This record gives sequence, C-alpha cells and structure tokens, in this order.
Amino acid sequence: MLEDVDADDVGTVGGKAASLGELIGAGLPVPPGFAVTAGTYRAFIEEAGIDDELFDAVDVDPEDSAALREAEARAEELILETPFPEEVREEILEQYRSMAEDGEEAFVAVRSSATAEDLPDSSFAGQQETFLNVREDDLLRRVKECWASLFTQRAIYYRQQRGFPHEDVDIAVVVQRMVDADKSGVMFTSHPSTGEPQVTIEAAWGLGEAVVSGTVSPDNYVYDRERAEVDAVTVADKKVEMVKDAETGETVQLDVDEERRTERVLSDAEIGDLVALGERVEDHYGAPQDVEWAIYDGEIYMLQSRPITTIREDAGDEAGASGDSAAGEGAGAATADGDGGPTGSGSNHGTAANGDDDADVLVDGLGASPGIVSGAVRIVHKLDHLDQVQEGDVMVTEMTMPDMVPAMKRAAGIVTDEGGMTSHAAIISRELGVPAVVGAGNGTRVLEDGQQVTLDGDKGTIRAGESASAESGEEFEPVEAARPETPVKPMTATEVKVNVSIPEAGERAAATGADGVGLLRIEHMVLSLGKTPEKYIADHGARAYQDELIEGVRRVADEFYPRPVRVRTIDAPTDEFRELEGGGGEPNEHNPMLGWRGIRRSLDKPEPFRQELAAFARLYDMGYDNLEVMFPLVNDAKDIEGITGHMREAGIDPETHRWGVMIETPASALQIEELANAGIDFASFGTNDLTQYTLAVDRNNEHVADRFDELHPAVLRLIGDTIETCRELGVDTSICGQAGSKPEMVEFLVEKGVASISANIDAVRDVQHEVKRTEQRLLLDSVR
Repeated sequence: MLEDVDADDVGTVGGKAASLGELIGAGLPVPPGFAVTAGTYRAFIEEAGIDDELFDAVDVDPEDSAALREAEARAEELILETPFPEEVREEILEQYRSMAEDGEEAFVAVRSSATAEDLPDSSFAGQQETFLNVREDDLLRRVKECWASLFTQRAIYYRQQRGFPHEDVDIAVVVQRMVDADKSGVMFTSHPSTGEPQVTIEAAWGLGEAVVSGTVSPDNYVYDRERAEVDAVTVADKKVEMVKDAETGETVQLDVDEERRTERVLSDAEIGDLVALGERVEDHYGAPQDVEWAIYDGEIYMLQSRPITTIREDAGDEAGASGDSAAGEGAGAATADGDGGPTGSGSNHGTAANGDDDADVLVDGLGASPGIVSGAVRIVHKLDHLDQVQEGDVMVTEMTMPDMVPAMKRAAGIVTDEGGMTSHAAIISRELGVPAVVGAGNGTRVLEDGQQVTLDGDKGTIRAGESASAESGEEFEPVEAARPETPVKPMTATEVKVNVSIPEAGERAAATGADGVGLLRIEHMVLSLGKTPEKYIADHGARAYQDELIEGVRRVADEFYPRPVRVRTIDAPTDEFRELEGGGGEPNEHNPMLGWRGIRRSLDKPEPFRQELAAFARLYDMGYDNLEVMFPLVNDAKDIEGITGHMREAGIDPETHRWGVMIETPASALQIEELANAGIDFASFGTNDLTQYTLAVDRNNEHVADRFDELHPAVLRLIGDTIETCRELGVDTSICGQAGSKPEMVEFLVEKGVASISANIDAVRDVQHEVKRTEQRLLLDSVR
C-alpha cells in the first residue's frame, strides 16, 4: 500500500508512488492506493518468457516509420495478450478490493510511475499512461496498458536515438482511489523562479486532468505568504470540465454551464486552506513544491507533489538578477515596450550606454537583442572566417546567414552592418539570448579585428574598451547555460505562444511557459544545409532531406509536447537560395520579397515541397500529434486546392490533421471566407509581410523604414475584419509576426477576439501579462 513506501523506494515504485507515500507519512490528506512495483512488471515479462521477443521486436531502425508502427503493435500485442500469473492477478485484485466502501467497488486512477534511474524525464514525455475512473473489470488491462506505454513509437524512437537499451527500462503503476472532484488544480508553494514566499494556485471545475493537460484555462490565484493575503485573482472562462459520467462511470468532457464558466472557483477560505497544506508539504520536503490537489464535498486531497526545479540559484541576489541581461524580465520588456522597432530606431543612434559620454561610441545601430557584453572583435567577411569566432568574442559581419548559427552561438555579442529588427541576425540573436546590434552600417569597416569593445544590445551602441557593467568575454558562459527559468505563467483565455526560428532555441523557448509554438520556421533548417533543397536531394537522396527536417522539427516538438507546435513550410526568397550551393540557377529578382517565394514556389517546384510533407507524415506516424502545418504566402482558394492535393499524396489527411495558412497579403485577408470554406483550421497573421504589402514599404529598405508601421489603420482593419470573419466561421486566428510583441497590438488583438498570440522568445513574459491586463479590463468593463 502507498502508506508503506517513501522517498527511498523510488527505484521500486517510481516517483509518483514514492511521493504519495511520503505525503501519507507526513499526515497529509492523500486518497488511499497501492503500487504495482517495477519488479512486478519485470517478473511478468520474464516469467512469461516474452522478454527476449519483446526487446527484439522493438530493436528497429528508428527512422523507419513502418518498422516503428509494427514494433509498437507487436509490443502491445505481447503485453496485452499475455495472461497475468494467477498469483500476481489475485494480489492486484485483492488490494483493489480492499479500497471498496459500503460494499460498492471503488473507482480508481491507474497511473504510470517511472523509476528515476531508468531514463531522462523527457524520454517518457507524453508516453506514460493515466486512466481515470477505472473499475475491477478494466483494472488488469489498464495496468498492462501502462506497461505497454513504454513501447510507443515515440518512446522506442527516443531510446534508439540515445542508445539506451530497452531491456534496462522498468516502470511501476499507481492504483489510487479516485476523488470525484468538484474542483481541482495545481499549486506552487513558492515562486517557481525566485523562490519567494508567494503561492500560485490554478483551479478549475471537475477533475484536475483538464488543468494538467491544458484542456481548460483555469483561474489563477496569487497568495503572499508574508502578508497572509490574496494578492491577485484572475478568473478565466472555463469552457469545459472533466467529470465522471453518472451512468457509465467513465471520464467525460462536458461543457460548463454559462453561470459557472466565469464564476470564481476558489473562495479566500479555500485558498487559505490550500496554502496551509502547501506550507506543510514544503516544510516536510524542505523545498518548494509543485502540488496537484482536488476538493470533494469540502475536503481537500493532495494527489501528487514534486519539487520545483526552476528556482534560480541566484534568485535571492537582487543585484545579480537585475544584471542578468541575457535572460531576465527586463530583456523581454526592452523588446516589447522599448523603441527597438523600425519606426523608433532613430532614437538609438548616437546614444551612449549607461549615461556615459558618447565620445567613445564607435558604431551605433538598432538594439536588436538586449544585454551588455564586452569582448574582442572578430570580423567575419567570409564563411571560412567563422572558425575564428571563439566563445566570448563579439562577432561583426555585414549580415548573418543560416550557416553562421554555430558561430553566433559561440559569440558573446553580434554586430551586423545591414538588417533591421526582423532580420535573420535580430531574430536568431534574440532566440539564442545573445546581445546584438543590427543595421550598424559600417561596423565591419570601423571596428578592428581583436579590438576590445562593449556592445549594448538595448541602446544599440558599440563602445571602445570594456565596461564594468558588462559580461566579460573571457568569462562568458555558453548561451545554453543562461536560458531563462520557467516563469510564473499568467493564466489567460487568449493563448500566448512563442516563435522559434532554429531548433537550438527549442529548450529556451519552452522555458518561457508559452502555450505552444505559433511559428517554427523550416527555412532556417534548410538553408543551414548549405545547399538548395534540389541540390541536397540530388546529392544525398530524398530520405536524407526528410531526415534533416525531421531532426530539427522533432527537437522542438519534444520540448513542447503535448503543447501544439505550428510548423511553417519553407518561405525563403530567391536571394537567400542563390547564396547556397546549387543556387546558380535562381532568378535574379529586383525585389525578392515580392517574388518567387512561399507557397507559390512550393507549388511551382513541387519536389522539395513533397519531401517537406513526407517528413511531416513520418512525424505524425512517430506519434507527434502536436504538430500543425502552416503554409506561407497563400492568396486564394486555388492555392489551397494545390496544397491539399499534395497533402493527400503525402499521406496527410487534411480532415484529421490541423493545418492552416499565413495571412500575409491583402488578398488573403480579403479572401478569408473562401479560404475558410476550403477547409483551413486556422489563419495566422504574418504582420511583417502584411504591413509591407499593404503599405508598399519594403521592410528591408532603409530609405522607407520609417514608414513601416504594423499599427497603421489599414493594417489593423485587415486584421480585425479577418478575425471577425474567422470567428463567425469557426476558424482559429493567431498572429506570429513581429508586431505580436507590441502592447498596442496585443490590446487590439485581444479586444477583437484573436485565439492566440505568438511572440518572440524574449517577449513572451511581457505579452502574457499584457494579455492578462487586457482581459481583466474587458471583464471589468462588461460588468460595470
């Protein structure tokens, strides 16, 4: 039974069961239950003699989708069709029957409980099963299904890729009496980033599965433990709840009645009771905890507790926190609220950092990625100069290209002569958390190789010498070590997602707490190959091209699973292809931004497009059901006809997989009803292109940069009308352009009813709070 285990038994009963045993031992209210140990699973497969056949069946080529499907099916067949040894069967049923009350059989939750030493947590992400409201007739099968979940396609793929032997994997199962919750949720007993005595509680109606899975947007309550009072209450629109069906006993999802949808879930008294229990849990473990809880008939039950692992080691050092320019709250604010946009870029020029005399400013431009760093200049004129860029250097080049990403990751700072806030250098620098100045004009000519400089990515200046407030290049840590910690996520009805340009930024993007990825660009993965798609396919084969795309997409999809990841097919202009091997035949267009790009190129030259779709089909077969495909520069229903034809040829059913289009031209905005009727599930605004095509302003042309305005009334009208039409037709809308990070645009979109906003990595936190403020204001206005 659970009361017989504790933290020392993780290797036997797994993390969930060990934690529950600890809570029971501490006298906390935990529903009774028992664990089917990892040893029981091991004895089951060995004594039945299926272990060798099982492990042989799943020892397949992880890149072979058909083999993965067969392996999963065979493993499931072996486990589910092998009968329990009578002794094990009776022991499980006996323990289950002991939980019966008043002669009625118990409803239980059956949950996988991984042993800590088996695999990294990510290897089980989205794979371990949980079954709710299980009764005796289904219990043994559900236990087996938990065991079989070790051998889903994704789990097999992970272990094969990482060289982890399948035979070394064990798993336990928790069987616990269900709490037929009236309300439930999660609680952080301390601030998950700073460790401050601030409790954050999320709550919704019904079973907690809806909150944990992200099916419902819960209420959010913040409680200050020092002042012993509720600081903030955010009441969400809770559209659905998961409950036990009174007739069948199964877990069902129901619509919440209108009265309760916007009703507050927790009273102040219930919050106080939860906080008191949370403090007891934290005291018991000696560390802040992430707790799952439920309330039934006025009684609180603790369902699970785990330590919060995202608290910064330097959280208590205010000076250190304020100086963390690469990954702090101020970093996001600089991009979201400062004058870093194209229309305000002039205010950066000639401004000295930190109030010093501007006499020592050597070069100035646009502050594209915040932070202050000092280091030695490394001038990069050609790709073969990239090896000269070492960790801690300030990389200076005319403009960056995808091939330069490895060097950009090593650099302490980046300076480019060309480009604006939406250039490759600006986008990638922000995603990597590397301070950057773009559009400096003459950096490669004025700065000298080896010269010590200080780069200010907020103000857009490069000054001579080192600064006491800057990170030293010699002591510079790789970007991977400076990712932002998971913040307290404001709960909003409008989803806030994140843009990702390169797979390397996936983990940093996931750490923002975003609701998913609103835009994952394929083109940076393709361009980094150094060859055009046609040339790469000719040299290495279609399968190898698919493999490259799968590897990049999978890295991001793994980080976010099961949160949705929206992947855009290739959208690179011809001038970028011309720089690659095999690009000699690319047309020389006067303005590539208006040229042969996006879906028009994909439909005209379909072979690479077919391979992109084939890669998506393989990803779906691997179990990545969180992927959504998005097509760029679509104008009308004729484009949709071509797209869906290729999707079906690739084995992707447009009726069962979510897909949509970018709204980047006035034509697509004005044709939105036809696009919706053609079958799209969502429409996402690309404001960089929509603005330039609406206002006739080339966003890469410095002579008209001051006329580029995403908040122009004409642009806003196109966006607003499109959202209104989509809402009437049941099509989701989102924004993934640069403007999604601006407070004014956020307020406009929320008021119009956009479904989601996708922001740059460094602006997610600010957009979350801006969305929350706007929703609260709208809610207050509606009741005043």
